[in-house]
Amino acid sequence: MNTALFTHSACLGHDTGEDHPECADRLRAVLSALEAESFHLLDRREAPRATVDQLARIHPRAHVEAVLAGIPTAGHAAIDADTVVSPGSGEAALRAAGAVVAAVDAVMGGEVRNAFCAVRPPGHHAEPAQAMGFCLFNNVAVGAAHARAEHGIRRVAIVDFDVHHGNGSQTVAEHDADLFYGSTHQWPLYPGTGSTRETGDFGNVVNVPLGPRSGSPEFRHAVTTQLLPKLDAFAPELLIISAGFDAHARDPLSQVYLNEDDYAWVTRKLLEVADRHARGRVVSALEGGYDLQALAASAAAHVKVLMA
Repeated sequence: MNTALFTHSACLGHDTGEDHPECADRLRAVLSALEAESFHLLDRREAPRATVDQLARIHPRAHVEAVLAGIPTAGHAAIDADTVVSPGSGEAALRAAGAVVAAVDAVMGGEVRNAFCAVRPPGHHAEPAQAMGFCLFNNVAVGAAHARAEHGIRRVAIVDFDVHHGNGSQTVAEHDADLFYGSTHQWPLYPGTGSTRETGDFGNVVNVPLGPRSGSPEFRHAVTTQLLPKLDAFAPELLIISAGFDAHARDPLSQVYLNEDDYAWVTRKLLEVADRHARGRVVSALEGGYDLQALAASAAAHVKVLMA
């Protein structure tokens, strides 16, 4: 079985304004990298819209409707200092979450081995009732809830290697014994959550903070000794990855110094866990990454391992 790529041109229509780091060129860079000959076997699929019912498994229906109603008909509107929306943002957000839902269906249905969702806006900062941090809806959490509601599984793990802690994903997981959230991230850094003391009600949250100027040795040691053992013990039936590539040494928004080889390495390690417990079932969704060259190369390295 192949690896599927889910994306949609509407994700390019989310215009965050001049000089905003979370721009459409990010997605263009990733998609351009995935046009190389080595990716010709990708099963390329168009992301559908998520439905309000699917989003409402994570976000209160009134909140979903308020976010969509707040999309301007012209110009830009600011949800907060970082989170800007434009006329195309609602459609982009629905396609971004819908991509993860469709990827879950394809993987759980045995159509593909795993999937990568090249989408924006990202999602892991979105709290159940608050859009924030460039994120409107929590794409991976919506996908996890869909997997449990529609595919008869109980234990889903979300692993997040974005350099910023996924506060929204943690909020969804921390009171749910059957949802695992594990994160490596720079500390201190936005959004200020993700200390080692935050472990969830059932020990199902694993935060692995990395200090500024951490590099490959610190990252690989932390993943090997802290994150992977807990993930293995949880034994997920599906693994969802929040694939942020902003811990790269070139990224302007952080001070962690990873490279493409680190992203390939952590992807292989996560696939090994999925092979042991989840029949290899993995869905990955793009989160951050703000240097276009580093983002494109890192996403390509990640997808190559998914395809191997």
